[in-house]
Amino acid sequence: MELIVLASGSKGNCTYLRGERGALLIDAGLSARETLRRLADAGADASLIEGILVTHEHIDHVRGVDVLARRLGVPVYATGGTLAALSGKCRQSMELRRCRCGESFALGDFSVEPFAVSHDANEPCGFSVTEGDLRIGCCTDTGTITPTIFDSLASCDAILLESNHCPNMLENGPYPAYLKSRIRSKRGHLSNPDAARCLQRLADHIHMAVLAHLSEINNTQEKALASALEGLGFYSDQVAVTVASQNPDPLHPEFCGLQL
Repeated sequence: MELIVLASGSKGNCTYLRGERGALLIDAGLSARETLRRLADAGADASLIEGILVTHEHIDHVRGVDVLARRLGVPVYATGGTLAALSGKCRQSMELRRCRCGESFALGDFSVEPFAVSHDANEPCGFSVTEGDLRIGCCTDTGTITPTIFDSLASCDAILLESNHCPNMLENGPYPAYLKSRIRSKRGHLSNPDAARCLQRLADHIHMAVLAHLSEINNTQEKALASALEGLGFYSDQVAVTVASQNPDPLHPEFCGLQL
């Protein structure tokens, strides 16, 4: 499998996962036009996409989902709570399919299992995706790592994991107090130390990790990566770690993602 992060951050999130014969998208937080442009720049075949998995209804994860799903002619999968919230955000009709946390379903050659996360949305989830012997986990918006999240990620070969903010930068940054409180809460976003502690526990389970959903105001790629490597400790030379960005460079290796 190949994981290509097309965008990651508060302005839009979208990830392309390609298997042997098919592909899927996790979230569609860019416009349909921009998503298709970035897919082309990355050398990814949009015609292989068999479905769009939506983690939750926040606009940076669903901005282009209605137009994109119709243009590609593919269904959208989300929890019941997310589907209910989407009904008020999407202007066009699309094929919607409900999924349930803890229950796997087939999507082409993929087996997809949603798992519950802790975020201020209506029934948000992450996804683990399996093809053959390989499994990739996606957890991009959660305020804490619950036992359910950890168990889901521990069974993966590679993960896409939120590392949203540096606590010091958030505390001393320009955000108002209520927004800082929301971000720090257990239904907000993972900090760099939170992500590092998660990676420390996962170190002898996973082979690759992509740090995702970094704040452009309250974090830097250098801080997120340094924190993650510190968390991995002696395993830092055994787990490949990279950092996803909001606007990846087509010529940079991160745009091509990870290949398992």
